[in-house]
Amino acid sequence: MTGDAMSYGKGPQAIYEAYLAQGRFMIQRSERTGEYVFFPRIPAPSGAMDLEWVASRGTGTVYAITVNRSRAGSKNVALIDLDEGVRMMSTLPDVETAPIGSRVIARIEPWAEGHRVVFDLAEKGAG
Repeated sequence: MTGDAMSYGKGPQAIYEAYLAQGRFMIQRSERTGEYVFFPRIPAPSGAMDLEWVASRGTGTVYAITVNRSRAGSKNVALIDLDEGVRMMSTLPDVETAPIGSRVIARIEPWAEGHRVVFDLAEKGAG
């Protein structure tokens, strides 16, 4: 990890969570290859070790979504393909489900374990 004072003495997960607490959705990118990386890690899947933290565009597409229903209500779990080319698991908390391929926009919200990235539909009425 390079070029970021926040990275000294902390692992990638702790750094990611600290950025979220600041309201910043950051992901890693190899300086040499330009490869984006998510979930936070030390080496990229390609083996690149020169990862830096960069701001995500915060936009993407629903790759897959499932809805879990219970007496307490329903919630979804979604796989989102970020425009940077990485996939992450998240949720669309304001809708029950959404069509595959729907465009989404990230936002950070507080939750029981700190902060998390969730997504909203880019077009209202798409879900």
